[in-house]
Amino acid sequence: MLAPLTILLPAIAFATALISGIFGMAGGLVLMGALALLLPVSAAFVTHGIIQIVSNGWRAWLNRRDIVWPIIGWYALASLVAALVFAGIAWIVAWVPPRPLVFVALGLVGLSVWLPAKRFALDARRPRHAFASGLLVTGTNLLAGVAGPLLDIFFVRTTLTRHQIVATKAFSQVFPHFAKIVVYGGPLVFEADGAAMPWLAIALAIPLTLMGTRVGKAVLDRMTDAGFLGWTRWVVTLIGLVYLARGLTMGAG
Repeated sequence: MLAPLTILLPAIAFATALISGIFGMAGGLVLMGALALLLPVSAAFVTHGIIQIVSNGWRAWLNRRDIVWPIIGWYALASLVAALVFAGIAWIVAWVPPRPLVFVALGLVGLSVWLPAKRFALDARRPRHAFASGLLVTGTNLLAGVAGPLLDIFFVRTTLTRHQIVATKAFSQVFPHFAKIVVYGGPLVFEADGAAMPWLAIALAIPLTLMGTRVGKAVLDRMTDAGFLGWTRWVVTLIGLVYLARGLTMGAG
């Protein structure tokens, strides 16, 4: 398993970082699904968290002049609260989401792009909404492994540019991914599943993640705001449908 993964993971990391560099999300969905198929769920969550911190952190750095810091502050506070609550529950009952549930949750997260976000009047620039987004996204991330599309509903009504959206979302996503590493990585240290962590593959994936993010930014710079918003919804929808079907099929089996 580890030999093929050493080749597959860096390639997948590059492709997904490229996708996220362009759309600000979607790449994380693809990566999480691939890891959930290749690794035990806990190891998949931790591996995904490490790679996504690199990907999102680098994307945020490349677009650092466009980060909206007040949003980050409230989001980070809420993310900490959600992580502490979830960690307490998860560690007490030693619960890890089963693989079919992870795929169903991933599918629903992808399809969340069709929620009537404008009717909710959510705007990440408002402190209460930024805080709510941190709670929702971090909690969902700890269940499904990724929650980028849910974060998007807090940016639909903003007047931010595509660069501000990508930059702010990228930096905010570092917090739930770090929470995922803490919650699921701790038990791995004391369990046999810890041997399933593909450390060599992760090490090789990191530079390719940085490269994919850089290429994605170059494509983003050539897109229009209208094109950016339109393509994002359809890409994430397709991914969500595939995962939902996969999860329901696994559950039935």
